[in-house]
Amino acid sequence: MTQETTRAGRRGLLTAAAVGAVGTTVLATPNVSRAQTVVLRFQSTWAQRDIFHEYAQDFVTRVNAMGGGRVRLDLLAAGSVVGAFQLMDAVHAGTLDGGHGVSGYWYGKNKAFSLFGTSPPWFGDANQLIGWFYYGGGEALYRELVNDILRLNAVAFMSGPMPTQPLGWFRTPIERPEQIRGLRYRTIGLATDLFQEMGAAVVALSGGEVGPALERGVLDGAEFNNPSSDRVLGLSDVAKNYMLQSLHQNTECFEILFNRQKFEALPQELQLVIKYASESASADMSWKQQDRYPRDLAALAQAGVTVRQTPRAVLDAQLAAWDRVVTRLQADNSSPANGPFFRKVCESQRDWCRRVAGFYLRYQTSPVIGYNHFFARQG
Repeated sequence: MTQETTRAGRRGLLTAAAVGAVGTTVLATPNVSRAQTVVLRFQSTWAQRDIFHEYAQDFVTRVNAMGGGRVRLDLLAAGSVVGAFQLMDAVHAGTLDGGHGVSGYWYGKNKAFSLFGTSPPWFGDANQLIGWFYYGGGEALYRELVNDILRLNAVAFMSGPMPTQPLGWFRTPIERPEQIRGLRYRTIGLATDLFQEMGAAVVALSGGEVGPALERGVLDGAEFNNPSSDRVLGLSDVAKNYMLQSLHQNTECFEILFNRQKFEALPQELQLVIKYASESASADMSWKQQDRYPRDLAALAQAGVTVRQTPRAVLDAQLAAWDRVVTRLQADNSSPANGPFFRKVCESQRDWCRRVAGFYLRYQTSPVIGYNHFFARQG
């Protein structure tokens, strides 16, 4: 035996002894990948200045911190590689490795996409929508749509519950449902069908295009999402009536997309980093918006915007229109990918909402009672 072999043997014995001394500790150590950093190009569907792009950055920051140098997402704003409505195609093709958007943006591929991001108003809030996705069968239905029906090379996580969206911005207040007929109006997803059912001429535009379209008179009214986004997108510069509350997008959440091949090629621990970062960012967004949205709504009012609540007559007309839209889309039997699948998702959501939304309506005290007691003006 050579001296080098003897040294190697001794090292081997020492290593074996060390393993014997800490046996169970070594066995409990996870098999962590130590490969070089994986860099993924990740584009949002939001303008750089929009709080939605900030939410995308919050998710990216979490992935990069939790990845421990093994994975890095490079965030780009909408339009850096493709337009907002082309994100899914770019992720499918591998032109982008991932992105941050809303599933209603892919509504043109199949209307059921909108059910996963901005559904009819049967959910109590958007957190219940995300709950259905992860615990009520929604994730399996999403995979059926994306991977089996449409053969898209993508995986997604739902994240970031949004509060009810305003009816939007108008030069003249909307006081009656009849005013919607003939209105040139911006929205997306199934809300397109809803407003068309109510007689509007709907134009689908990305967030950065809404303000200029209002200014040029291409639109008579528009919604985007929330006071913080609407303020920085300049909607208050061209329309001064802000109508809060609506049932066209009562619940919506973000969709975090990845190219399926790129995602599945990652070590399992990095796949879990992405999953858990989406959950963490979802919770953080629900807290951050509590601070930002009220501040920006107050700033809009101070800047001369008239903030109004949408009248009950308009809300009731929306509900009646939803009934007609859902009935029609569920009855579309032109292909299994249309009516039958749409109906299957709707039934799954309604089953969840009967149980979950019904529970919370019975279980929780209305916040109006406590708020009025402590904060409403007396006398």
